[in-house]
Amino acid sequence: MNFKEHLQTHIVRLDGGMGTLLQKAGLLPGECPERWNLTHPEQVIAIHTDYFNAGSHVVSTNTFGANRLKFSSEELDRIIRAAVENARTAACRSTSEHEKFVALDIGPTGKLLKPLGTLDFEDAVSVFAETVRLGVRYGVDLILIETMSDCYETKAALLAAKENSSLPVIVTNAYGADGKLMTGASPAAMVALLEGMGADAVGANCSLGPKQLRSVAEELLSCASVPVVMKPNAGLPRVTADSTVVYDVDADEFAEELKNLLRLGVRVVGGCCGTTPAYIRALTEQTQDILPCPLTDKNLSVVSSYTRAVSFEDAPILIGDRIHPTNKELFAQGLTEEDMEDIVSEGIEQMEEGAHILKVNVALPDSNEAELLPAAVCELQTLLSLPLQIDTADPAAMEAAMRRYNGKAMIHSVNGTEKSMNAVFPLIKKYGGLAVALTQDENGIPETAEERLTVAKHILDVANTYGIAKKDILFDSASLAVSAASDADSVTSETLRRIRTELKAHTALDIAGISSEPS
Repeated sequence: MNFKEHLQTHIVRLDGGMGTLLQKAGLLPGECPERWNLTHPEQVIAIHTDYFNAGSHVVSTNTFGANRLKFSSEELDRIIRAAVENARTAACRSTSEHEKFVALDIGPTGKLLKPLGTLDFEDAVSVFAETVRLGVRYGVDLILIETMSDCYETKAALLAAKENSSLPVIVTNAYGADGKLMTGASPAAMVALLEGMGADAVGANCSLGPKQLRSVAEELLSCASVPVVMKPNAGLPRVTADSTVVYDVDADEFAEELKNLLRLGVRVVGGCCGTTPAYIRALTEQTQDILPCPLTDKNLSVVSSYTRAVSFEDAPILIGDRIHPTNKELFAQGLTEEDMEDIVSEGIEQMEEGAHILKVNVALPDSNEAELLPAAVCELQTLLSLPLQIDTADPAAMEAAMRRYNGKAMIHSVNGTEKSMNAVFPLIKKYGGLAVALTQDENGIPETAEERLTVAKHILDVANTYGIAKKDILFDSASLAVSAASDADSVTSETLRRIRTELKAHTALDIAGISSEPS
């Protein structure tokens, strides 16, 4: 059984902490734990073996900080090769009879991404990609991206994993006492992004103990359709009189709290800082008879920014529609000069007026939209926390903007032509997104509601072949102007009604520059 199959049918136990155990084995302050794969392989193997024997189905390679920002490419290659070999050796030495898998452990780069720091998004993707390729080369079973406190860096790591492997990917983030990441993302926002990009399981690790992370687990379970992961610390650390660091949650209490989370629906459990094989053994003993709760598709139509999620279950959703250069001379001049001041000002004004989402269009004759659109998206996300709707007919510009977008974007638009669907749906599948679909095809906008419904059905069928669910398609009925057809309003209304009632899909309707998105 491969890991993906195991994940779908079992409760999965991960391992626990590595760094504190290496310190007990002699790792010095400031010494890189990843180098111990080369210099002290027996100590690393012994820790992995203890975790397998304690009941871990998955052990993570000793590669948390292994990236080319910290090591040369040559040394990085040797470290990751040795790390995988050490974990495999431990699996062979273990006396336990359960399934055993090796995860490539990927932690943060140690640098902040722009605009908060100096590391460019694409450079971060490249750094993570090198680590992923080496893990794949040396034979890991899955990838574990963990302890991420920045939504954008999380996206860079997951994108690197998806572009450079076909392995299952687990992603866990470090949530603070306020239930958010350091950069402000809520669990719902992270689920929207990570599920949209195809993560196989999502969750939380590090930062706090299991009791303090319960509310995060509950929010993750309320919106995630994939398995939820909880890998908390052994509570909070404190320093004793003899300068020893101890944690305030013992193994039995830790296991009891995680058992309660498993009963709520969590499917993957393990430990982070302060946990040891004793914690995993207690967890195994207390949970071995618990059956996994069935996975349920939450069927949520949602977009997100780097901090918040907006669900289309909560109608109406208002989309600010004024960021575009049409008939706006100063606006267009600013874009030509790559001056985003007017774009940002317009965005702030619409946010203050109550918009939930901002549509962004920068199409100008003879301009390089593939450069302008991602630049506008990045500038808006520097100062505004609202999700964005990316509006372009240029597939290259659409991909460039979606790639740099920090969250799960709304995309305008796709229609029933094969050209449009073949261009847009692969981008939705790769980067995640919710597409506005126009009920028109190669023959234009159908005149009757029945014909538009037929186009809508075809769009859903094709989307399904790409693995895109109905919840990620929002239909615009493509109404004709009243001057063009006297029954345009009634046809539009009928189309909206039938898409909602017969196809059970969400719909959109433009009203004087603000789009109202009813359920």
